[in-house]
Amino acid sequence: MSLDDGEIYVRQDGPQDAPVLLLIHGNASSARSWDELVPMLTRSHRVIRIDLLGYGRSAKPADRSYALPDQARRAGTAMDRLGVERVIVAGQSSGGAAATALAEQRPDLVAALVLINTGPHLGAYIAPAAAIDPSQWPGVTDDQLRQFASSWSSRPGYQIRLEILNEVRAMTFHSLTATTQASRDYVQERALPDRLAPLGKPLLVIFGEEDRRWRSSSAADYRAVPGARVEMLPGLGHTPILEDPARTASCLLAFTAALAARQG
Repeated sequence: MSLDDGEIYVRQDGPQDAPVLLLIHGNASSARSWDELVPMLTRSHRVIRIDLLGYGRSAKPADRSYALPDQARRAGTAMDRLGVERVIVAGQSSGGAAATALAEQRPDLVAALVLINTGPHLGAYIAPAAAIDPSQWPGVTDDQLRQFASSWSSRPGYQIRLEILNEVRAMTFHSLTATTQASRDYVQERALPDRLAPLGKPLLVIFGEEDRRWRSSSAADYRAVPGARVEMLPGLGHTPILEDPARTASCLLAFTAALAARQG
C-alpha cells in the first residue's frame, strides 16, 4: 500500500464480513511473527496485519519519521483505505505501544486493545543492553542474531525460527536502531496505563510470566485502566505469539467473544 511517506506491506486473511482484528508486530519483527495465530483467529475474524514502516516487507527510508505516533497514523490510514470503520487492535511488545498510539489518535476507529508483553513504562525494563556492530550489518550470523534477541523467549528448548531472524536481517541498520529508539521514546514520554486510562477502551493485557525483557509483575500496573483484564501465562517469555500460539490465541479470542456478547 503506497502512503505519502512510503510503502507499507498489508495482508488480509479471513472472511471480509467478520469483525476486524488488526495485528501489530513488535520491534525487530514483522507481520510474519503472527503466522501461527492467524489460522486460529480467522475462524471468527477478518485479520489484517501490517509491517510498520522500517520493518519486514515495508519500505525502510532513511529520511522518514519512525516515531510511534507517525507509525500509528500510517496504520490508521491503511484501515481507512480498506474501508475499516471499527477494529480491535492487538500488539506484541512495542506493537502494543503502537496500538496505544492508534487508540489515542483514532478513538473512533479503535474499539478495544490487546497488549501482549508490552512494558507499561521504562521502569519495568530489565533486559541487559544488547548491541550489534554497525560494520557487521547485515552480515551478522544466525547465532549473533539469536544472542541479540535472547530476551525474546525463556521457554526451554525454544529457538527463534530462521525466517523470523531473516526478517530482522532484512532491516537496515538505521531502521533497526531508529524504530527501537522511537518505541523507547514513546513509553518514556508517558506511561501506557496513563495514556490508556482516559480512553475508556476495553483492554486485555497478556503477559508471559518468564519475560526477560520486561518485569512481568509490571503487568499489574495496567489495572490502573478501568476494567482492564490481565492474563499471566506461566512458562512463557516475551513472545507468547511464537512460543505458544494456541494459548495466546485462546486468551485473545475469549476476550473478543466477550466483547461481542456484550455488544450483542
